[in-house]
Amino acid sequence: MCLCGTPTLLPAQGFDPVKDAHDLRKAMKGFGTDEDKLIEIICRRNNEQRQEIQRQYKTHFGKDLIEDIKSETSGNFQKLLVGLLRPIVDYYCAELNDAMAGLGTDEEVLIEILCTLSNVEIHTIKNQYLRLYGAHLESELKSETSGNFKRLLTSLCAAARDESGRVDPNKAKEDARELLKAGELRVGTDESMFNMILCQRNYQQLKFIFQEYESVTGHSLEKALKKEFSGDIMEGLIAIYKCVTNKAEYFASRLHKSMAGIGTNDKQLIRVIITRCEIDLADIKGAFERLYGKSLKSWIKGDTSGHYKHALYALVGEQRSS
Repeated sequence: MCLCGTPTLLPAQGFDPVKDAHDLRKAMKGFGTDEDKLIEIICRRNNEQRQEIQRQYKTHFGKDLIEDIKSETSGNFQKLLVGLLRPIVDYYCAELNDAMAGLGTDEEVLIEILCTLSNVEIHTIKNQYLRLYGAHLESELKSETSGNFKRLLTSLCAAARDESGRVDPNKAKEDARELLKAGELRVGTDESMFNMILCQRNYQQLKFIFQEYESVTGHSLEKALKKEFSGDIMEGLIAIYKCVTNKAEYFASRLHKSMAGIGTNDKQLIRVIITRCEIDLADIKGAFERLYGKSLKSWIKGDTSGHYKHALYALVGEQRSS
């Protein structure tokens, strides 16, 4: 079964990192900045190519590209470009670190990252987090969260999900019954059973479990999760449920949430675009339009402006309109 999605950003053909480095330098030298040139290069190269451009930039000019971008741009446009220039693992680490820094914790970020990545991705992030911040991601998560939600994140952080892709219909029936007994068939909820099954079983097996649950009860497990849980633990379990049933729809809902209502959560919008554009953003765009009846481009157009808007267009594979 192919789990590959359709990206909106592909590696640039005929890639010449030395030329790109020189063009970027030219775009920022002297008075004024050629923002369109920054977009044309940074937003139309994949992460690996952007890393190579930065190496060449440093080699040729003895300057750090990120520092130069910071001094020449501002606001969300700057945040987007700087995010794109970071190696993707460092970017994830910075987002997790920001989510836990200062007063309060942005649990949604922890959920969006830890509930959606594979074992190897989580292991890589954990190792890099320790290198960058001198702290263990797991202990940071434990000190920032509590109760059932803390246990969920600890399980996910262990990154020990079965990824064999093997399915066992009988075991799925058993697990569906266990979930039913742990939730809807009892007073109170045995959250540890939900935690164990949703964090350990492979995605294909979970699909079977969810179908089995639905055929026994007549409603989706998502509905049961909403009834049995609340707050962060509910959001976390539902995120896992959605990633199993339709990952593109999960991220489409994250994009929608970042722009719905008054104001825009630009940090969230930027994070989903940066982390998904090289993986499955074309699928997410399709899901977005299906779910919300309007194109992602039209929402971006309504919620952002200027160079920031045009940079987002490039990343989501849309042509500029005025």
